[in-house]
Amino acid sequence: MDPRYSILFEPLKIGPVTAPNRFVSMPHAIGHSYLMPNGAIGIRETRAEGGWGIVAMHLSEIDPTSDLAGLPYERLWDEGDVAAHARSVERIHSHGALASIELAHTGIRSRGISTGYPAMGPSVVPILKPDMPFMAKAMDKEDIRNLRQMYRAATRRAKAAGYDIVYVYASHEASILWHFLSPAYNFRTDEYGGSFENRLRLFREVLEETKDEAGDDMAVAVRFAVHELSGPKRILNSGEGRDVVEALADLPDLWDVNVSSWSRDSGTARYDAEGFQEEFTSFVKQVTGKPVLGVGRFTSPDAMVSQIRRGVLDLIGAARPSIADPFLPAKIREGRIEDIRECIGCNICVAVETIGVELRCTQNPTISEEWRRGWHPEKIPAAGNAKTVLIVGSGPAGLEAALVLAKAGHEVTVAERAEEMGGRSAREARIKGLASWGRVKDYRLYQLQQMPNVNLYPGSELDADGIAEFGADHVLLATGAPWRGDGAGRTRLTPIPGFAGAALTPDDVMDGAAIAHSVVIYDDDHYYMANALAADLAARGHAVHLVTPMPSLSAWMGHTLEQPRMVAEMKAAGVRMYPNSVATGWSGEGLAVSRGDTGEALPAIAGATLVAVGTRLPDTRLGEALTAQGLPYRTIGDAECPGIIQGAVYSGHRHARELLGTEPDDRVFKRERPTLFL
Repeated sequence: MDPRYSILFEPLKIGPVTAPNRFVSMPHAIGHSYLMPNGAIGIRETRAEGGWGIVAMHLSEIDPTSDLAGLPYERLWDEGDVAAHARSVERIHSHGALASIELAHTGIRSRGISTGYPAMGPSVVPILKPDMPFMAKAMDKEDIRNLRQMYRAATRRAKAAGYDIVYVYASHEASILWHFLSPAYNFRTDEYGGSFENRLRLFREVLEETKDEAGDDMAVAVRFAVHELSGPKRILNSGEGRDVVEALADLPDLWDVNVSSWSRDSGTARYDAEGFQEEFTSFVKQVTGKPVLGVGRFTSPDAMVSQIRRGVLDLIGAARPSIADPFLPAKIREGRIEDIRECIGCNICVAVETIGVELRCTQNPTISEEWRRGWHPEKIPAAGNAKTVLIVGSGPAGLEAALVLAKAGHEVTVAERAEEMGGRSAREARIKGLASWGRVKDYRLYQLQQMPNVNLYPGSELDADGIAEFGADHVLLATGAPWRGDGAGRTRLTPIPGFAGAALTPDDVMDGAAIAHSVVIYDDDHYYMANALAADLAARGHAVHLVTPMPSLSAWMGHTLEQPRMVAEMKAAGVRMYPNSVATGWSGEGLAVSRGDTGEALPAIAGATLVAVGTRLPDTRLGEALTAQGLPYRTIGDAECPGIIQGAVYSGHRHARELLGTEPDDRVFKRERPTLFL
């Protein structure tokens, strides 16, 4: 072990238990919920195997009145839920890690539609989901007594399941304890409302009673957001955020501190640097003598060591970095720093949670596939018979496929027509705010460059004859998909008059095309590309107009939690924004637009350069030429189906495993199945 990092592997006593090291895989939704326990166990066991000293079970509802149905969370309602939790704990323990569980009642964040029980909170207020027409009831004294018993009972169930650490959760506006604490939601006039001490009362009672139930068997942690960076901003680290920690300083065995709301706690790399939360949480260790855990999208072991040596944190928490590389701690311990698959901070993992599917990651295509497909993030089955593989294109799909196949023992050659390898991950990383996208290529290229059975050829464009002459056993086309410039997009599938031949595409802009001072960007893609280009061009001094047919800009960024900050970025950069504006034609001097709802014509948007950000189409000419010569091949990544970078990486990985013959012929993998009661 590199002695610089030895402090990260020192054990730490937390109440009655001892963490084997300073790495904590944090509570976060993994998309499987209580309905898919096997997949969830696969994810957590892999992290324990990868060296995380504490592996967390995420938010677990303690009662049917805490209803988050439709979202991928866990439940610990009654004894019937204990068995699945116990199996998860058993698998975590088998690798020497501790298991923690985040017990929660979600209060006014609940919905009260699936179970039929109303959401409950300190006062009669709308639930914390403005697009849902539901209210919360004000809890009476009996409700409060029942709630305290719910926490006690859930703590006993957590103990029965074998957990080492139980959380009293009061963070992210998803906890009833937070709702009672915050004057933004608590309008009570009894002993649970009004003064700070009264609003803190329920939090204190639940914490004390959880400690009582945990006894000498489990440590008790508090997860608390000490500072609101968004939302009501009534709890700040200079005010009541600090007051809470001071008031409860040595009551829990562990303080797990962060900022809220979730969108700020899980800020993307575009807006927040590694370790950014230190500014808001560093005071906690000055207030309490108990261990302190925190997060900050940590991927650098030097940054982790710095946090501990400077007395900021005792334990390094990670959610997204543990998704990107479940073996991050093991790689640090073994001196393989260069092998860490660093999180790029894109929040695709967050986005898939909000749409209710299994966890996905741009950097780690094996996440969620540990149990159902048997994919391991570090182990690739050896090929029974080594073959030669030619991969044309070195973008995310091509490099991922090359890495899988080379690890299996095949002789792999990657030919790239550009002088720089990396495809879109290299090109897009040069856009303002997207530098971390380059980690997709950096990790894979470094790994491939260390392998004797890999040949990389940049600046090597191949046609069908060249591919035939190469004579590979297998050919994979990873040639990507260029952006269309004719105006066709997600809301309009056909060209827009005046666009073809006049509009630049994102490819043109990234290739350095000449751009006039006044630029109109028409966004019918609705993710990051149009607004990232707008920010980039504005920073270079252009007058930028960002136009979209949708009611709001870049709607998909709502799923990555970035949309409000992106809009603020556009405003600060001087970008003029035109939502609900449908392009009807380009004259060469401006964009003709109409309202997206009524069709009413709007004033033209003047500009000298038009950039069309719509959809992409694969270039099929090389594949067609190979087919004409009777040469077999596979098309992967964007060349198969244009999508986000995560999709390209996953495609490259899946196709490589299929080529290895490890995937089912009928494409049906293991599934979680419901139990039928006759």
